[in-house]
Amino acid sequence: MSRLNINRLTNENEDGSPKITGITTFSSTAFLEAPKGTTAQRPENVVPGMIRFNTDSGHLEYYTGEFWDEVLVANNTLDGGTRGVFAGGFPTTNTIDYITISTLGNATTFGVLSQTRYSLSDSSCSSNIRGLFGGGYGSPVSSVVNTIDYITFSSTGNAQDFGDLTQARDYGSGCSSNTRGIFGGGTAPTAVNTIDYITIASTGNAQDFGDLTSTKRVAACSSSTRGVFGGGYVAPSGINVMDYITISTLGNASDFGDLFQGRNALAACSSSTRGVFGGGATPTIVNTIDYITISSIGNASDFGDLTVGRHQLAACSSSTRGVFGGGTTGAETNVIDYITIGTTGNAADFGDLTGTRRTLAACSNGHGGL
Repeated sequence: MSRLNINRLTNENEDGSPKITGITTFSSTAFLEAPKGTTAQRPENVVPGMIRFNTDSGHLEYYTGEFWDEVLVANNTLDGGTRGVFAGGFPTTNTIDYITISTLGNATTFGVLSQTRYSLSDSSCSSNIRGLFGGGYGSPVSSVVNTIDYITFSSTGNAQDFGDLTQARDYGSGCSSNTRGIFGGGTAPTAVNTIDYITIASTGNAQDFGDLTSTKRVAACSSSTRGVFGGGYVAPSGINVMDYITISTLGNASDFGDLFQGRNALAACSSSTRGVFGGGATPTIVNTIDYITISSIGNASDFGDLTVGRHQLAACSSSTRGVFGGGTTGAETNVIDYITIGTTGNAADFGDLTGTRRTLAACSNGHGGL
């Protein structure tokens, strides 16, 4: 066996790693430093299996032969994959369903919310342990509520009371890092620009974060550092505005860019680098999917189409796969679609929710903010 002791090994251009072939082993108590750079600096002419550290996402990634995918380093479920959870909705229900995002198939009953309500419209956020659902339109109270409740992903069972939003509202949206949850926008009963925040690992009432750039209903997604809110409604049409915040700070949102198509009652999900917005109404119901790079600012690009056009749907994700569930095509549906976030293309059928419903909320323990 030969032995080579060196401090640094690069290619002849000093801009990457050399190719080492044959059977090679490394033995050290120190570390191996992978090539690193931003998403924009990803190399060209790559081959499957190449690996690098993405300084935007803070994750190792490898090239699959079609796209750059993150190296899976943790699994926080008991069933072999990231768990997605769908809650509430209309016809008025307190039902919570769950799926394993890496598989295909129909949803299974998880438990029930602490309060029956609809018009949640993706007003949810999560860490890798807890999922939270905020606001909505309560029943039998029949009014907009400020309720926040939470579930623990690794078990099944009923949601528990967490605290209250700063303002009762419905049709809001949520995003999060692994420690802080954000609830933004909605109606109370007129549109608001309110942004609240909570500490996910604790319980208690939300606190004021700042304001969106305008009063509106929105969909939201996030990386571990940045939340992005997109869409909304100004009679008679949906709007294309996107705002962004830095999750760990406090303050008002700033302009991010424009959606590929302005619309209302859409849903969003994300990997650590890419946000995806699906469905909605312009006011005509659409099957549009568009995407952004979260770390930059700018306009969204066309991604593909949902399997069926619908609005008032909900979305959640793993680090690689986005899932869109429920909504209405004019009548409530139980359809669940999925996409591969790192590529572009049309959605494919995943399975069905346990019942047909719209204005529900969804979250997962493996989204882009973790």
